[in-house]
Amino acid sequence: MEKDNSGSFFNFLPEGCRLCYKGAKMVLFVTGICGKNCFYCPVSNERREKDIIFANERPVKRDEDLLEEAISMDALGTGITGGEPLLRLERVIRYIKLLKNKFGKMHHIHLYTSLAPNRGILESLRKAGLDEIRFHPPQNMLPTIGRTYYSVSIKEAKKLGLCTGVEIPAISNDLNGVISLLKEVDGFLNLNELEFSETNFAELKKRGYVPVDDTSCAASGSKEVAGSLDYGKLHFCSSRFKDAVQLRERLKRTAKKSARYFDEITDDGTLVYGVIEGNCVNLLKEAGAQEEMFEYKNGIVNTAWWIARDLAAELKKIGCKVSVIERYPTKNGIIVEMTPF
Repeated sequence: MEKDNSGSFFNFLPEGCRLCYKGAKMVLFVTGICGKNCFYCPVSNERREKDIIFANERPVKRDEDLLEEAISMDALGTGITGGEPLLRLERVIRYIKLLKNKFGKMHHIHLYTSLAPNRGILESLRKAGLDEIRFHPPQNMLPTIGRTYYSVSIKEAKKLGLCTGVEIPAISNDLNGVISLLKEVDGFLNLNELEFSETNFAELKKRGYVPVDDTSCAASGSKEVAGSLDYGKLHFCSSRFKDAVQLRERLKRTAKKSARYFDEITDDGTLVYGVIEGNCVNLLKEAGAQEEMFEYKNGIVNTAWWIARDLAAELKKIGCKVSVIERYPTKNGIIVEMTPF
Protein backbone atom coordinates (compact mmCIF):
# COMPACT_ATOMS: atom_id res chain seq x y z
CA MET A 1 0.00 0.00 0.00
CA GLU A 2 1.74 3.12 -1.18
CA LYS A 3 -0.84 5.76 -0.46
CA ASP A 4 -2.82 6.52 2.67
CA ASN A 5 -4.25 10.04 2.63
CA SER A 6 -5.03 9.82 6.34
CA GLY A 7 -1.36 10.56 6.99
CA SER A 8 -0.67 7.19 8.60
CA PHE A 9 0.35 4.28 6.43
CA PHE A 10 -0.72 1.42 8.66
CA ASN A 11 -3.08 2.61 11.40
CA PHE A 12 -6.07 3.24 9.16
CA LEU A 13 -5.77 0.23 6.86
CA PRO A 14 -8.60 -2.29 7.06
CA GLU A 15 -7.50 -5.49 8.78
CA GLY A 16 -7.55 -7.43 5.52
CA CYS A 17 -4.92 -5.06 4.08
CA ARG A 18 -2.77 -5.17 7.20
CA LEU A 19 -2.53 -8.94 7.04
CA CYS A 20 -1.94 -8.81 3.30
CA TYR A 21 0.97 -6.45 3.88
CA LYS A 22 2.47 -9.03 6.25
CA GLY A 23 2.00 -11.79 3.69
CA ALA A 24 -0.36 -13.49 6.16
CA LYS A 25 -3.47 -13.67 3.94
CA MET A 26 -4.29 -16.80 1.98
CA VAL A 27 -6.07 -16.08 -1.31
CA LEU A 28 -9.11 -18.33 -1.77
CA PHE A 29 -10.33 -18.26 -5.37
CA VAL A 30 -13.74 -19.91 -4.97
CA THR A 31 -14.91 -19.82 -8.61
CA GLY A 32 -14.01 -18.30 -11.95
CA ILE A 33 -17.69 -17.88 -12.85
CA CYS A 34 -18.64 -14.21 -13.05
CA GLY A 35 -20.38 -12.98 -16.21
CA LYS A 36 -19.51 -9.31 -15.71
CA ASN A 37 -16.80 -9.10 -18.43
CA CYS A 38 -15.08 -6.02 -16.99
CA PHE A 39 -12.58 -4.80 -19.57
CA TYR A 40 -9.79 -4.58 -16.99
CA CYS A 41 -10.29 -8.07 -15.49
CA PRO A 42 -6.86 -9.73 -15.03
CA VAL A 43 -8.13 -13.28 -14.33
CA SER A 44 -6.28 -15.82 -16.49
CA ASN A 45 -7.88 -17.80 -19.29
CA GLU A 46 -7.23 -20.95 -17.27
CA ARG A 47 -9.55 -19.69 -14.53
CA ARG A 48 -11.94 -17.25 -16.21
CA GLU A 49 -15.56 -18.49 -16.28
CA LYS A 50 -14.49 -21.90 -15.00
CA ASP A 51 -15.98 -23.26 -11.78
CA ILE A 52 -12.68 -24.19 -10.15
CA ILE A 53 -11.17 -23.51 -6.73
CA PHE A 54 -7.65 -22.49 -5.71
CA ALA A 55 -6.00 -21.71 -2.38
CA ASN A 56 -3.16 -19.42 -3.43
CA GLU A 57 -1.86 -21.44 -6.41
CA ARG A 58 -2.90 -24.85 -5.04
CA PRO A 59 -5.95 -26.52 -6.67
CA VAL A 60 -8.59 -27.37 -4.07
CA LYS A 61 -10.30 -30.72 -4.61
CA ARG A 62 -11.12 -31.41 -0.97
CA ASP A 63 -11.30 -29.46 2.28
CA GLU A 64 -7.92 -30.79 3.36
CA ASP A 65 -6.24 -29.04 0.41
CA LEU A 66 -7.51 -25.69 1.66
CA LEU A 67 -6.53 -26.29 5.27
CA GLU A 68 -3.10 -27.64 4.35
CA GLU A 69 -2.35 -24.53 2.30
CA ALA A 70 -3.39 -22.25 5.17
CA ILE A 71 -1.20 -24.21 7.58
CA SER A 72 1.76 -24.26 5.18
CA MET A 73 1.94 -20.44 5.15
CA ASP A 74 0.82 -19.96 8.75
CA ALA A 75 -2.10 -17.88 7.45
CA LEU A 76 -3.69 -15.40 9.85
CA GLY A 77 -6.55 -14.73 7.46
CA THR A 78 -8.15 -15.45 4.10
CA GLY A 79 -9.29 -13.24 1.23
CA ILE A 80 -12.16 -14.76 -0.77
CA THR A 81 -12.21 -13.81 -4.42
CA GLY A 82 -13.12 -14.98 -7.94
CA GLY A 83 -14.85 -14.65 -10.45
CA GLU A 84 -17.85 -13.69 -8.42
CA PRO A 85 -17.79 -15.51 -5.07
CA LEU A 86 -21.45 -14.88 -4.26
CA LEU A 87 -22.55 -16.88 -7.30
CA ARG A 88 -21.44 -19.82 -5.16
CA LEU A 89 -22.87 -18.55 -1.87
CA GLU A 90 -23.27 -21.96 -0.19
CA ARG A 91 -19.66 -22.79 -1.02
CA VAL A 92 -18.46 -19.47 0.39
CA ILE A 93 -20.39 -19.93 3.62
CA ARG A 94 -19.12 -23.49 4.04
CA TYR A 95 -15.50 -22.39 3.56
CA ILE A 96 -15.88 -19.49 6.00
CA LYS A 97 -17.21 -21.89 8.65
CA LEU A 98 -14.49 -24.42 7.87
CA LEU A 99 -11.71 -21.86 8.31
CA LYS A 100 -13.20 -20.33 11.45
CA ASN A 101 -13.74 -23.75 13.04
CA LYS A 102 -10.18 -24.81 12.26
CA PHE A 103 -8.26 -21.62 13.06
CA GLY A 104 -10.62 -19.78 15.40
CA LYS A 105 -12.48 -16.47 15.36
CA MET A 106 -9.23 -14.50 15.04
CA HIS A 107 -8.65 -15.92 11.55
CA HIS A 108 -9.71 -12.82 9.60
CA ILE A 109 -11.80 -13.35 6.47
CA HIS A 110 -12.66 -10.73 3.87
CA LEU A 111 -14.63 -11.13 0.65
CA TYR A 112 -14.74 -9.30 -2.69
CA THR A 113 -17.99 -8.98 -4.60
CA SER A 114 -19.21 -7.11 -7.67
CA LEU A 115 -22.81 -7.75 -6.60
CA ALA A 116 -25.01 -5.88 -4.12
CA PRO A 117 -26.26 -8.66 -1.80
CA ASN A 118 -29.48 -8.12 0.13
CA ARG A 119 -29.73 -8.13 3.92
CA GLY A 120 -30.53 -11.84 4.05
CA ILE A 121 -27.35 -12.81 2.21
CA LEU A 122 -25.27 -10.38 4.23
CA GLU A 123 -26.71 -11.81 7.46
CA SER A 124 -25.82 -15.35 6.39
CA LEU A 125 -22.26 -14.28 5.61
CA ARG A 126 -21.91 -12.42 8.88
CA LYS A 127 -23.34 -15.33 10.86
CA ALA A 128 -20.90 -17.73 9.18
CA GLY A 129 -18.03 -15.53 10.39
CA LEU A 130 -17.22 -13.05 7.59
CA ASP A 131 -15.31 -10.06 8.99
CA GLU A 132 -14.94 -7.68 6.05
CA ILE A 133 -16.59 -7.07 2.68
CA ARG A 134 -15.24 -5.15 -0.32
CA PHE A 135 -17.70 -4.00 -2.95
CA HIS A 136 -16.71 -3.69 -6.60
CA PRO A 137 -19.52 -1.73 -8.33
CA PRO A 138 -19.50 -1.34 -12.13
CA GLN A 139 -17.78 1.78 -13.45
CA ASN A 140 -20.95 3.33 -14.88
CA MET A 141 -22.64 3.33 -11.45
CA LEU A 142 -19.84 5.02 -9.53
CA PRO A 143 -20.88 8.69 -10.08
CA THR A 144 -24.44 8.05 -8.84
CA ILE A 145 -23.79 5.13 -6.49
CA GLY A 146 -25.78 6.81 -3.71
CA ARG A 147 -28.96 6.26 -5.73
CA THR A 148 -28.29 2.60 -6.55
CA TYR A 149 -28.85 -0.72 -4.79
CA TYR A 150 -25.12 -0.77 -3.99
CA SER A 151 -25.74 2.06 -1.55
CA VAL A 152 -28.42 0.01 0.22
CA SER A 153 -26.17 -3.06 0.38
CA ILE A 154 -23.16 -1.12 1.66
CA LYS A 155 -25.24 0.49 4.41
CA GLU A 156 -26.75 -2.87 5.44
CA ALA A 157 -23.30 -4.48 5.59
CA LYS A 158 -22.09 -1.74 7.90
CA LYS A 159 -25.15 -2.06 10.13
CA LEU A 160 -24.46 -5.78 10.51
CA GLY A 161 -20.99 -5.04 11.85
CA LEU A 162 -18.96 -5.92 8.78
CA CYS A 163 -15.90 -3.81 8.04
CA THR A 164 -17.11 -2.32 4.77
CA GLY A 165 -15.49 -0.64 1.82
CA VAL A 166 -15.23 -0.23 -1.93
CA GLU A 167 -12.32 -1.64 -3.91
CA ILE A 168 -11.94 -0.70 -7.58
CA PRO A 169 -9.17 -0.02 -10.09
CA ALA A 170 -7.78 3.51 -10.16
CA ILE A 171 -9.33 4.54 -13.48
CA SER A 172 -11.74 7.40 -12.84
CA ASN A 173 -11.29 10.35 -10.49
CA ASP A 174 -15.05 11.04 -10.61
CA LEU A 175 -15.57 9.35 -7.26
CA ASN A 176 -17.32 12.09 -5.29
CA GLY A 177 -20.44 9.97 -5.01
CA VAL A 178 -18.46 6.97 -3.75
CA ILE A 179 -16.54 9.05 -1.23
CA SER A 180 -19.73 10.72 0.01
CA LEU A 181 -21.35 7.32 0.60
CA LEU A 182 -18.27 5.94 2.35
CA LYS A 183 -18.06 8.97 4.60
CA GLU A 184 -21.65 8.30 5.63
CA VAL A 185 -20.87 4.72 6.70
CA ASP A 186 -17.23 5.28 7.73
CA GLY A 187 -16.08 2.89 5.04
CA PHE A 188 -12.72 2.53 3.32
CA LEU A 189 -11.82 3.07 -0.33
CA ASN A 190 -9.14 0.87 -1.91
CA LEU A 191 -7.85 1.87 -5.33
CA ASN A 192 -5.78 -0.71 -7.16
CA GLU A 193 -3.26 0.35 -9.77
CA LEU A 194 -4.55 -0.68 -13.19
CA GLU A 195 -2.41 -3.52 -14.52
CA PHE A 196 -1.89 -5.13 -17.89
CA SER A 197 -2.33 -8.90 -18.02
CA GLU A 198 -2.43 -11.52 -20.75
CA THR A 199 -6.23 -11.44 -20.74
CA ASN A 200 -6.91 -7.68 -20.59
CA PHE A 201 -4.01 -6.34 -22.69
CA ALA A 202 -6.01 -5.86 -25.89
CA GLU A 203 -8.93 -4.11 -24.14
CA LEU A 204 -6.65 -1.75 -22.22
CA LYS A 205 -4.70 -0.84 -25.37
CA LYS A 206 -7.98 -0.26 -27.22
CA ARG A 207 -8.89 2.34 -24.59
CA GLY A 208 -5.57 4.12 -24.90
CA TYR A 209 -3.77 2.76 -21.85
CA VAL A 210 -0.03 2.14 -22.09
CA PRO A 211 2.41 0.53 -19.63
CA VAL A 212 4.40 2.84 -17.37
CA ASP A 213 7.61 1.44 -18.88
CA ASP A 214 9.04 -1.68 -20.49
CA THR A 215 9.63 -3.40 -17.16
CA SER A 216 6.23 -2.77 -15.58
CA CYS A 217 2.72 -4.10 -16.12
CA ALA A 218 1.23 -1.01 -14.44
CA ALA A 219 -0.85 1.29 -16.64
CA SER A 220 0.38 4.85 -17.04
CA GLY A 221 -1.83 7.44 -15.30
CA SER A 222 -3.50 5.08 -12.85
CA LYS A 223 -1.34 6.13 -9.92
CA GLU A 224 -1.99 9.79 -10.71
CA VAL A 225 -5.77 9.19 -10.58
CA ALA A 226 -5.47 7.93 -7.00
CA GLY A 227 -3.18 10.82 -6.09
CA SER A 228 -5.76 13.37 -7.20
CA LEU A 229 -8.36 12.21 -4.67
CA ASP A 230 -8.74 13.27 -1.06
CA TYR A 231 -10.34 10.94 1.47
CA GLY A 232 -9.03 9.95 4.88
CA LYS A 233 -9.58 6.24 4.35
CA LEU A 234 -8.28 6.01 0.80
CA HIS A 235 -5.55 3.47 0.14
CA PHE A 236 -3.68 2.97 -3.12
CA CYS A 237 -2.35 -0.51 -3.82
CA SER A 238 0.38 -0.36 -6.45
CA SER A 239 1.47 -3.00 -8.91
CA ARG A 240 4.94 -2.80 -7.41
CA PHE A 241 3.59 -3.52 -3.95
CA LYS A 242 1.83 -6.67 -5.10
CA ASP A 243 4.97 -7.99 -6.77
CA ALA A 244 7.67 -6.75 -4.43
CA VAL A 245 5.97 -6.96 -1.03
CA GLN A 246 2.74 -8.95 -0.96
CA LEU A 247 3.96 -12.10 -2.73
CA ARG A 248 7.43 -11.97 -1.19
CA GLU A 249 6.13 -11.69 2.36
CA ARG A 250 3.72 -14.58 1.78
CA LEU A 251 6.55 -16.72 0.42
CA LYS A 252 8.71 -15.87 3.43
CA ARG A 253 5.99 -17.07 5.80
CA THR A 254 5.63 -20.28 3.83
CA ALA A 255 9.39 -20.77 3.70
CA LYS A 256 9.79 -20.37 7.47
CA LYS A 257 7.07 -22.94 7.98
CA SER A 258 8.29 -25.51 5.45
CA ALA A 259 12.09 -25.14 5.34
CA ARG A 260 14.15 -28.16 6.26
CA TYR A 261 17.14 -27.78 8.58
CA PHE A 262 19.56 -27.42 5.67
CA ASP A 263 17.44 -25.18 3.41
CA GLU A 264 18.54 -21.56 3.08
CA ILE A 265 15.75 -18.97 2.88
CA THR A 266 16.51 -16.06 0.56
CA ASP A 267 15.34 -12.46 0.95
CA ASP A 268 12.68 -13.21 -1.69
CA GLY A 269 11.27 -16.15 0.29
CA THR A 270 12.65 -18.87 -1.98
CA LEU A 271 14.55 -21.94 -0.76
CA VAL A 272 18.09 -22.82 -1.85
CA TYR A 273 19.61 -26.28 -1.35
CA GLY A 274 21.94 -28.77 -2.97
CA VAL A 275 20.83 -31.81 -4.97
CA ILE A 276 23.02 -34.87 -5.49
CA GLU A 277 21.95 -37.63 -7.85
CA GLY A 278 23.64 -40.95 -7.06
CA ASN A 279 24.76 -43.14 -4.18
CA CYS A 280 26.58 -40.65 -1.98
CA VAL A 281 25.29 -41.11 1.56
CA ASN A 282 28.47 -42.81 2.79
CA LEU A 283 30.62 -40.04 1.33
CA LEU A 284 28.51 -37.40 3.09
CA LYS A 285 28.84 -39.20 6.42
CA GLU A 286 32.58 -39.63 5.97
CA ALA A 287 32.82 -35.89 5.30
CA GLY A 288 31.15 -35.26 8.66
CA ALA A 289 27.63 -34.31 7.52
CA GLN A 290 25.14 -34.88 10.34
CA GLU A 291 21.86 -36.71 9.58
CA GLU A 292 19.78 -33.53 9.84
CA MET A 293 21.95 -31.97 7.12
CA PHE A 294 20.73 -34.22 4.31
CA GLU A 295 17.65 -36.06 3.12
CA TYR A 296 17.85 -39.22 0.97
CA LYS A 297 14.94 -40.38 -1.18
CA ASN A 298 14.68 -42.42 -4.40
CA GLY A 299 18.38 -42.21 -5.16
CA ILE A 300 18.55 -38.43 -4.71
CA VAL A 301 20.07 -36.54 -1.80
CA ASN A 302 19.00 -33.03 -0.82
CA THR A 303 21.44 -31.19 1.39
CA ALA A 304 22.82 -27.74 2.19
CA TRP A 305 23.99 -25.99 -0.95
CA TRP A 306 27.44 -25.38 0.52
CA ILE A 307 27.92 -29.06 1.34
CA ALA A 308 27.10 -29.97 -2.26
CA ARG A 309 29.52 -27.30 -3.45
CA ASP A 310 32.41 -28.32 -1.18
CA LEU A 311 32.10 -32.01 -2.06
CA ALA A 312 31.31 -31.51 -5.77
CA ALA A 313 34.70 -32.71 -7.04
CA GLU A 314 34.67 -35.91 -4.96
CA LEU A 315 31.04 -36.59 -5.81
CA LYS A 316 31.73 -36.31 -9.52
CA LYS A 317 34.54 -38.87 -9.19
CA ILE A 318 32.05 -41.49 -7.98
CA GLY A 319 29.60 -40.69 -10.79
CA CYS A 320 27.20 -38.32 -9.03
CA LYS A 321 25.53 -35.29 -10.55
CA VAL A 322 25.62 -32.19 -8.34
CA SER A 323 23.57 -28.99 -8.58
CA VAL A 324 22.08 -26.19 -6.53
CA ILE A 325 18.36 -25.47 -6.77
CA GLU A 326 16.36 -22.37 -5.90
CA ARG A 327 12.60 -22.91 -5.77
CA TYR A 328 9.39 -21.53 -4.34
CA PRO A 329 8.60 -22.92 -0.88
CA THR A 330 5.09 -24.03 -1.79
CA LYS A 331 4.11 -27.66 -2.31
CA ASN A 332 5.67 -28.81 -5.60
CA GLY A 333 7.10 -25.29 -5.82
CA ILE A 334 8.30 -23.94 -9.16
CA ILE A 335 12.07 -24.12 -9.64
CA VAL A 336 13.43 -20.60 -10.10
CA GLU A 337 16.97 -21.61 -10.98
CA MET A 338 19.10 -24.77 -11.17
CA THR A 339 22.89 -24.43 -11.28
CA PRO A 340 24.98 -27.55 -11.97
CA PHE A 341 28.44 -27.86 -10.46
